[in-house]
Amino acid sequence: MQVDAIKDKVAIIGTGCSKFGENWGMSADDMIIDSVKEAYQDAGIESDAINAAWVSTVVSGYSGYTISTPLKLPHIPVTRVENLCASGMDGLRNAAFAVACGVYDIVLVVGVEKLKDSGYSGLPEFFFHPAYGQGYTAPGRWALFATKYFMTYGIKPEDGKRALGKISVKNHYNGTFSPKAHFQKEVDLEKVINAPIIASPLGLFDCCPTTDGAAAAILCRADLASSFTDDYVLIKGFGLAVGPGLGKEDIDYQYDHLPETEIAGKQAYEAAGIKDPRNEISLAQVHDCFTIAELAEYEALGFCEKGAALDEIENGRFTLKGEQPVNSDGGLKSFGHPIGATGIRMCIDLYTQLTGKAGPRQIKDPKIGLAMAQGGHPGMLLPIVTILGAR
Repeated sequence: MQVDAIKDKVAIIGTGCSKFGENWGMSADDMIIDSVKEAYQDAGIESDAINAAWVSTVVSGYSGYTISTPLKLPHIPVTRVENLCASGMDGLRNAAFAVACGVYDIVLVVGVEKLKDSGYSGLPEFFFHPAYGQGYTAPGRWALFATKYFMTYGIKPEDGKRALGKISVKNHYNGTFSPKAHFQKEVDLEKVINAPIIASPLGLFDCCPTTDGAAAAILCRADLASSFTDDYVLIKGFGLAVGPGLGKEDIDYQYDHLPETEIAGKQAYEAAGIKDPRNEISLAQVHDCFTIAELAEYEALGFCEKGAALDEIENGRFTLKGEQPVNSDGGLKSFGHPIGATGIRMCIDLYTQLTGKAGPRQIKDPKIGLAMAQGGHPGMLLPIVTILGAR
C-alpha cells in the first residue's frame, strides 16, 4: 500500500455552508442549494464545471437524487456515501481519491441532514444493525467512558466535570465568532457544571444539539487549482480505522482510551509525513459530540500524553489563543451535528483558517490542520482523520 498516494494531489478550492440550527422554514433542498451556491461562488465556477458529485446523508436522503434534483446537475455521476457520523468526511475522502487517481478533474461533495422535523434526536433506533447494540443511549456510552477515564487516572469526579465544563465553555466562546453556528452565545463555567444531568457525569452542556444543516466543498486536481483561485488548500492524507465493534463484549476493553481513533490518526500522519502531531498540527477540528469525546481525542491523536488532558485543558493549550487551538469555530457543541454535513463543516473550518479568512477567530500563520469525525461510541468507533495543508 502506498501510504502517501493522496498527498498534495488534490486541492479544496471552494466551500459553502448553510445556516446550522432549527431550520423549520427550510427544506433539505433549500440547505443544499444555499451551501452549494456559496461553494460555487467561493471557487469561482459554475455547475457545468463539475465532473462528478458525492452526497453524504444518514437519514435525510436515499440516493444521488438527494442533490442532483435540487441542484439540477447535468447527467453526471452522483454517489451517496453513508458511514454514520463520519459520513460527510467519508464523502470528501471518496471524492478526493477519485480526483487523485485521475478519473475526474473537478468534483463536488455535499453533506446534509434535516433532523428537527423528523423528531429523531440523532440517529433513529431502526437505523442500527443489531450488532451495534440496543437499549443504550449515546450519552450513556460516553458517560461510561468518562467514569472509567476518571477512575483510571485517579481524577476526582468534581475535577473531571470541571475540565469537561471548560471544553464546553471554550467551544461556546468560539461559536460566538461563527454566524452560521446553531449556538452563538457564551456560557459560564458554573452554569455548565450545575446544568441538568443527562447521563452522569455528563450534563446538558456536555452534549451537542440535534441540528439541521448542509455543507459543501469543491475539489480539483492540485495542478489545476491556481487556474480557479489563489485561495486553496491541499489534502495531505486520510486515515480510517473501523474496528470489530466488540468493545462492549470484550472483557479486556478498557473504556479509557480510543484505539480506533489512535490508529486512524497514525494512518493519516503516515500519509501526510507528520512525525510529531503535537508540534506539527497548527489547529484541529475534533468530534465533540460530547465533551468527554473531545478530551479523549486530544490523547488519541497525540496532542498530549494519555492521562495528561486535564493539565492541558487547565493551561489553555486548546483555546483559540492557545498553542494548538481545537474547534476554532465552536465545533459540534456550537454548530450542532447534522450528521451527514458535520465532517465537511469541520474541513471548511480548516480551509477558512488555512486561507486566512477566519476573521476574528483567525489563528496566527497556520500551516497544517487536522479534522476528525467519528461515528459510533467507545468500544465501537468509526473515525476518519483528514489532514489539510496551506499551499
